[in-house]
Amino acid sequence: MSQTDSAPSKEKMPNSEHYQVVARRYRPQGFAQLVGQRHVAQALSNAIQTGRIGHAYLFTGARGVGKTSSARIFAKALNCVHGPTPTPCNCCEICDSISTGEDVDVLEIDGASNRGIDEIRLLRQNASIRPSRANYKIYIIDEVHMLTREAFNALLKTLEEPPEHVKFIFCTTEPSKIPITILSRCQRYDFAGIDAIAIAQRLTEIAQKEGVTADDGVFETLARRAAGSMRDAQSLLEQLLSFAPEHISLDDVHAMLGTADDQRIFRILNAMNASQTASVFAELDMAAQEGVDFGIFTEQLLGIFRDLMVSACDGDQKLLMYCSPSRYDDIKQLARELGLHRILAAMQVLDQTYTKMRYSTQGRILLELALVRIAHLQQLQGIAVLLDQLRNGELSVPNSSAGSPPQQSAPRISAQSAPQQSFTQSSRPTTSQSVPPSTASTSTSVSEKPRFSDMLPQQPSQQTSAKTTNTEQQTAQKKTSDINDSEAKRLWDRVTSSLSGMTATYAALCHLIRFIPPDIFVIAFPSTQAIAKSYCENDSAKIQNLLREQTGFPIKLRFETITIEQPKPEQRPQNLNLRKLQMMAETEKHPMVKKAAELFGASLTEVKLP
Repeated sequence: MSQTDSAPSKEKMPNSEHYQVVARRYRPQGFAQLVGQRHVAQALSNAIQTGRIGHAYLFTGARGVGKTSSARIFAKALNCVHGPTPTPCNCCEICDSISTGEDVDVLEIDGASNRGIDEIRLLRQNASIRPSRANYKIYIIDEVHMLTREAFNALLKTLEEPPEHVKFIFCTTEPSKIPITILSRCQRYDFAGIDAIAIAQRLTEIAQKEGVTADDGVFETLARRAAGSMRDAQSLLEQLLSFAPEHISLDDVHAMLGTADDQRIFRILNAMNASQTASVFAELDMAAQEGVDFGIFTEQLLGIFRDLMVSACDGDQKLLMYCSPSRYDDIKQLARELGLHRILAAMQVLDQTYTKMRYSTQGRILLELALVRIAHLQQLQGIAVLLDQLRNGELSVPNSSAGSPPQQSAPRISAQSAPQQSFTQSSRPTTSQSVPPSTASTSTSVSEKPRFSDMLPQQPSQQTSAKTTNTEQQTAQKKTSDINDSEAKRLWDRVTSSLSGMTATYAALCHLIRFIPPDIFVIAFPSTQAIAKSYCENDSAKIQNLLREQTGFPIKLRFETITIEQPKPEQRPQNLNLRKLQMMAETEKHPMVKKAAELFGASLTEVKLP
């Protein structure tokens, strides 16, 4: 009989001197009892059956998912008197001692307290000694990532080529902290978080063996709170067994955990949806009187909004993680009313609030502030709908009277056209009545076949438009014919004087400006000023707009670099003093030198000839 099946009866447990908590008494004793880690159990069982047993294993995963339990089961499977076998008997002396962590050949080491090089040296010395009674000497090092770098280095050679009778099993929650040289020498198994349904089923089995009844939803609530950790769920059940030794109710669960029940959560959600902030404050006050922890309550709300987001994106019921499946219809209805944009904004508000609450003593005030902000986000979905309609050309403004001039400003949307109602029936607002002719010029409606072109200023006839286009082209051709290199240089100087910051500084460093008809400006920089060319290219759109203002027609820019030959030494002026004076005069005109002189009140005293 396994240790799980031989659990003491309920009446004897409180008086027993050797009482063990639920997490230890109902620890899995075989691969078949591992919950949520079927892939690991199957891989290890097949390795034993085929004889492909490695010398080093690494078990990684979050807390309470079965890493150490799997290491013990694997050790029993290797050292059982009937083994190696994938189904240890759990009856022999070796299996019993391994289950309690007292076997002389299976050494469990805490990596956090034995992390130095001296402990690893001792481990290497003892590893050469053969096991006393079992097949293998097995080292189970928990939290192996806590070992120092020197300890890992000392373990490398032994880990790569250990004696035939030695096996290593490493367990860790942070594999990223383990050196790659260690990882490459181990077979790695990643333990996933356990599904909430599987945790709830296991808790139900334990409660039945303990002789305790429970209301519907108790174990599902504990499973969701455990967040994938079986040990956390069993520890919470242990608390509940002390709190309610005969029957566990949902009220007992919420009172012990400091959480709010689903009814209160949905009342607050409906109040926020209707912007009834007074009801929100009242519900929060009642929750505080019942001992609800506001930090945990914020986590609950964030989880519920996650399920709302899934529902708003047409997610299936099985994708819900934080809400009871019985509430799926409520979640779906509420998600339709809130809208995806409002849900996303609410999740960001709650996430920021939860982060602030960790460092503040005013958790209630921060939560009230967050819920009030969410309650006043009702216009987000309406704005998103209007923007989608504008992009798709579905908003239209009826044409004004024939004698009135075309409107130049953007059309205003009246208050009646804004979607004030709940978005439960359709994702877009509709109008049931047409706009009266008397108000057609001042209101906006959504017609059955809306046209975005109606929102634009009225265009002249095709003949007039063609004449205007020909006139503009003739004018542009006349203007371009008058532009030569000198005129191009003058236009460029005007543009650079209109610029500001580093763009103006770099633009002034150009060496040559040419104009290529009909509309190309060539801006050439010295090859030594490539950074100036790059900077002006980044602001080319701004420069093109300024040139268009100067010329009256669209301009294209082409930035180039040219090589300027330096004078040969024999071609230098004989009078070096005159050359220095000329260089100083040119340098003083440099835009960056001028800017430095203005900022620091400096003056140029000397230049060095190249």
